[in-house]
Amino acid sequence: MYRQFMGLRQLSRRTITSSARRQIDNTVKEKQKLFQEDNGMPIHLKGGSKDALLYRATMTLTIFGSGYVVYVLFSAAMPKKPE
Repeated sequence: MYRQFMGLRQLSRRTITSSARRQIDNTVKEKQKLFQEDNGMPIHLKGGSKDALLYRATMTLTIFGSGYVVYVLFSAAMPKKPE
């Protein structure tokens, strides 16, 4: 049991220390330039098509949700008459 644990420990140490580190490019400056640019576009749409899609989906869900709430409140306020 102890040998297995030590072998696993050595294996994990070897893979962690010998793995190559991936360098990630820093894109913060480019994003700052993009979002601080004065082009008349709202800030929540400056991220591109993905932001526009998320915005439209959110607005659609909000409108349908509000309509459903009004429908449920109206049907609760005006119950059906028993025949």
